[in-house]
Amino acid sequence: MPLDFHSGAVARTRAARGRANYHAGHAAEASVARHYESLGLQICARNWRGSAGEVDIVGRQGDVVVFVEVKQSRTHDLAASHISKAQIARIFVTVDEFLGGEPKGLMTDVRIDLALVDGQGRIDVVENAFAG
Repeated sequence: MPLDFHSGAVARTRAARGRANYHAGHAAEASVARHYESLGLQICARNWRGSAGEVDIVGRQGDVVVFVEVKQSRTHDLAASHISKAQIARIFVTVDEFLGGEPKGLMTDVRIDLALVDGQGRIDVVENAFAG
């Protein structure tokens, strides 16, 4: 019978890493939400889920609805590299779905930001990150 040295240890290590990343991501989102609140943004939803995906933070600043995607990693550059074209497409579909419930619908003023959080907890916000 062959010995499998990796199955249990690798699964535990992968699961532990997954839990750590999950908690680090939620901590980063909470930190970013506090940052936006300090700038006067009223947070109206966290982890808003539509049929196509999720937006981490939704807030209002006057008549503008601000959607924020949060990415956390060791460095801001590494965090930015974690967003894919497919994820950006899902964000746009999810934003449109959210706007369907707004009084002005798709005519609502919108901004989509990317908030990058590094390993030291520093936040770098790229406003209108996905504007073409």
